[in-house]
Order: sequence, then C-alpha cells, then structure tokens
Amino acid sequence: MIEKVLSMVAVRKPYLLGHAEIASLYGVERQTSQKWKTDGTLAEPDLLISGNPYWLLTTVLQLSDDGSREVTEQRLAEYEASIPGGYRADPGEQLPAIVGIMEVAKILGQDKQAISRWRYRKQIAASDYELSGSPLWLMETVLADATARGRAVVQVEVERLRAGARGMQKPRGRRSASPVTRSRQTPLPGARTFSSEQGGEAASFLAAVLAQGHSVVIRPQRQKP
Repeated sequence: MIEKVLSMVAVRKPYLLGHAEIASLYGVERQTSQKWKTDGTLAEPDLLISGNPYWLLTTVLQLSDDGSREVTEQRLAEYEASIPGGYRADPGEQLPAIVGIMEVAKILGQDKQAISRWRYRKQIAASDYELSGSPLWLMETVLADATARGRAVVQVEVERLRAGARGMQKPRGRRSASPVTRSRQTPLPGARTFSSEQGGEAASFLAAVLAQGHSVVIRPQRQKP
C-alpha cells in the first residue's frame, strides 16, 4: 500500500549538485569546487538544505563560460542519468520544496536521530536525491509517506517550507568576506486566543505572523464548564 501511494506522487526533479557532484562534473577535486565557492568563481547556492549548499545544473554550467573549465558530454550525460526524472531548471523559476534530514525532522515533529534511524531501517520513503553524501527528498514525497504510514505532520512547518522560509539555515564552510547588513527585526506579535467560530480570523493571523518570519506555537485550551 505504501509503495502504491508513493508511486502516485512521482514528480520531475530539478537537477541539483553539491560540491562532490560539481567536482565530478569538471573532473577536479572536491576541494577545488569549495575553493570556487570561496573565491566567488562559483555563484551563490541556489538552495540551502539542512545547512548545505546546492546549485542548479544551469548555474554550475556557467563555470564553463570563460573557457577555462570544460565539462565533457560524457560526464554531463552520466550526471543527468544519475537523477531519474531530472530536468534543467532555471534559477529564477519556482522549484518544488526540497528537504533534508533537518527539515524532515521538523515536518514530522521528530529529532534528526529518529529520521536517520527510520532511514536506516527503511521506515521512511527512499530519498529522491543522494548528493555529496546527504539524502534529500521532495517534500511531497515525505508528506505522502507520512500519510501512508499514519504519521502526523507539523502543518506550520510544512507551510513555512512551501513559502521558502529557510532563513535559519546557514551553509557550512567559510563566510563571505562581504559584510551583511541586517534589517531591524520585526517585534514579536502578542499571543491571541481564538474560538472555534473564528477560524477565518485565526488563519489570517497565522499567515501574517509566518510572513514576518516568526514561528507559531498553537496550544489548544479546554473550555471551562
């Protein structure tokens, strides 16, 4: 039953690369790819997932533009064949939500160790990618698997990830030399209580708080007799 449900949510996957895949594509050491990122030769990551940087294939191929680096057709074909259902996405287009172990743990209300154990015991869907030694899933794969296994999900985290809220994640490695100017943080909104008849108002309040980059804790209250 689980396999049948998961097969129904198969979707196309954008070609993604970590440092190991970039190094393989260009026939260099992994440290060379990391150096390209540090010195600005490689563009900023298109995605940060579980604290790790990833690039779209279209971004990575720009490294060949000046003629000093070359990707052979064979290496490119081997890479594309390693990701069934892959497609070349442009950096500006809307991508499906892609998650790693950190995000899966938040979605399922577990810790990272629990997700790692489930993966080792094959108690969670197989990852859609294995990049630079890390598993990645399309979020819809994780949600379908949770439904099939009767696991609860933290809906607030699902909505945050769908909205692209990845602000708490930072790439590993050296910081960029350019300083970053941070805007003043929006003050925390006050706690609110809603009755069951105020569903629309509650949804509007929740959307406004999430849009400001805050997380929300929902605590049900029993009515006094």
